[in-house]
Amino acid sequence: MAQEKRDYYEVLGVSKSATDAEIKKAYRKLAMKYHPDYNPGDKNAEEKFKEVNEANEVLSDPKKRQMYDQYGFAGVDPSYAAQNGGGAGGFGGFGGADGVDLGDIFGDIFGGGFGGFGGSSRQANPNAPRKGQDIRVRITLSFDEAVHGCKKNITITRQQECTECHGSGCAAGSSPETCPDCGGRGYVIRQQRTPFGVMQTQQPCSRCGGKGKLVKNPCKVCHGSGKTATKKTLEVSIPMGIDDDQSFALRGMGDAGTNGGPSGDVIVMVTVRPSEVFQRDGYDIWVTVPITYSQAVLGDSVTVPSIDGKVEYTVPEGTQSGTTFRLRGKGIQYLNGRGRGDMYVKCEVEIPKKLNKAQRDALKKFEGTLKEENYEKRKGFFKKLKDMFA
Repeated sequence: MAQEKRDYYEVLGVSKSATDAEIKKAYRKLAMKYHPDYNPGDKNAEEKFKEVNEANEVLSDPKKRQMYDQYGFAGVDPSYAAQNGGGAGGFGGFGGADGVDLGDIFGDIFGGGFGGFGGSSRQANPNAPRKGQDIRVRITLSFDEAVHGCKKNITITRQQECTECHGSGCAAGSSPETCPDCGGRGYVIRQQRTPFGVMQTQQPCSRCGGKGKLVKNPCKVCHGSGKTATKKTLEVSIPMGIDDDQSFALRGMGDAGTNGGPSGDVIVMVTVRPSEVFQRDGYDIWVTVPITYSQAVLGDSVTVPSIDGKVEYTVPEGTQSGTTFRLRGKGIQYLNGRGRGDMYVKCEVEIPKKLNKAQRDALKKFEGTLKEENYEKRKGFFKKLKDMFA
């Protein structure tokens, strides 16, 4: 069952009679609100941004909007119709009846073939330019490298156009032949009669592998593939502030395209080793600093580690163990460069151990000078107990 989708008009917060200008205004407002640059690390905002873009893509296009108004999600998303048994608006019951060729309707909207509803269906041209495959690489960074950015070398194996046959896959003096099974289309059509009418599907041609052509005399270098594998080392600039499990793309550095299409990308996936000193939360960092009993009671200037080096911070007198202080702008730089997170310093009072007799006596003498007013939490706690059992 497909995930429940929200009505596109509801997503943009407009009525079904909204004008193009009203839709455009609503989209801009929501796109700005949920844009990833203004909500770094916020997965919910990221999903909202995608939802808003999807709604705008349909409602800002008169043809798609008309189909959506008439047939619901099934009118603009063929996969939705298949997953939901026909989708909204009774869409699944047409089956090509009364001369309505839904395959053609979807082809007009999406620019490709859509089988399964009778009538003629169209498939993308197998000889059209196609983008090359992406290459995925994972690198491991230290905490400091991720925070401050760095340069790393990565080695990839990419498929590039064969220099011998220039991508044709054929030996010198020969050329590809049209596949006799599919007639050069790259696919074959299968028909099946059902209670709803004749259903037809398109399948890649098994003889030519969906290419529409056959190589009878293959190139001796690439053996007919038109591409050769080559190792390459790339120097990668790691952006400041990148986090664990994030990724970025090196555009056009992946496998070569087919039929003159663009090359794919190299997707660099990042693993960050945890720091022994800092904990990261988005663009904020946390550090725990041990302080002595005397520093907590009297207050003192303490040295605090930060990602920019050591900083001095004055702990106020009477600081309790677990008290956290916020240092604004001392966190990690945003990936978009528009500011930094904060640093949170948690003070942990370390109680001295293995006291000698003189130290014990001095501590007891000091304790004897204290009054109940010196312990606010203790005073409040025993007052609550007294009231409870009164």
